[in-house]
Amino acid sequence: MKTSIGEKLNTLRCARGFSQKKAAELLREEGIYVTNQAVSKWETNLTQPNAEQFLALCRIYGVEDVMEEFGTPSVRYGRSLLNAEGRRKADEYVRLLIASGMYGEKSTQATRTKRTISVFRLAASAGTGQFLDSDDYDTVEIDSSVPENADFGVRLAGDSMTPRFADGQIVWVHRQETLESGETGIFLYGGDAYCKRFERADGAVRLVSLNAAYPPITVNPEMDLRVFGKVVG
Repeated sequence: MKTSIGEKLNTLRCARGFSQKKAAELLREEGIYVTNQAVSKWETNLTQPNAEQFLALCRIYGVEDVMEEFGTPSVRYGRSLLNAEGRRKADEYVRLLIASGMYGEKSTQATRTKRTISVFRLAASAGTGQFLDSDDYDTVEIDSSVPENADFGVRLAGDSMTPRFADGQIVWVHRQETLESGETGIFLYGGDAYCKRFERADGAVRLVSLNAAYPPITVNPEMDLRVFGKVVG
């Protein structure tokens, strides 16, 4: 029997470990203001999200190919035939092909200007407190798909920042020492390096993961918190 859109949305949300309230909060971060009751009505097929809401849900739940995810089994192909590890490896290979500059759209390639940038190895350096003050980095060639204000890249480890950032993904960072509440940055705290969302409220500072499975880190004011920069892409 064909799975309804509402049932599929429910499955995707649960797979991410999000409550309906958390899904509504993530939608608000995308600029879409709905309640958790609206999320519930979508999942029970009482109502359906509009196009903007639906695409935002797909981003939040990590859906990269809508037709593969929501199509009927008879028309599914490609990534939908892979398990989670297979899809991760396929995505990694696609990123490598694009980064090579040899397999993108010709019209896009022609307008891209290449430059080099340092990519630090966060996973290898976490805990040392020195990963942006050392030579533990690779110099890579990038093009205009990377934001112009990016000063360096950091390769992430773990799933604490999904669905926005994936394990092994490179995030691009503008070097600065302060952040506004709600901005995502690269930090050093307690001897460990983090990529987290910076939040300041009621006199307290927290480093927040986008994955609800990870509790926020409340910053002890007696401990040093260093900001390396703002994530810009």
